[in-house]
Amino acid sequence: MKRFEVYKNIRKQAVIFGLPISLFALMMMSILASLMVIIFSFSFGMIIGIFIFNAALYVALTRITNNPQLFQTGKVFPRIISNKRNSDLGYE
Repeated sequence: MKRFEVYKNIRKQAVIFGLPISLFALMMMSILASLMVIIFSFSFGMIIGIFIFNAALYVALTRITNNPQLFQTGKVFPRIISNKRNSDLGYE
């Protein structure tokens, strides 16, 4: 009989429309804010601008998802953790 391992971290790889859950939530908040702006403004240019903004945000978030090294600037932790003073002065 074949044994299967329980996969508990399924939420880490869950995607909706190609975005992880946190970025999808950000996209939905942007869409809701855009709908509020559209409701209270009657400008056709504003509606087109919001549509372009949401499309650009979606493209940017999918590119960030596919290439996460874009915003990784350095290591999170230092190479060495020490209590030694970082002074170049000799005390001897």
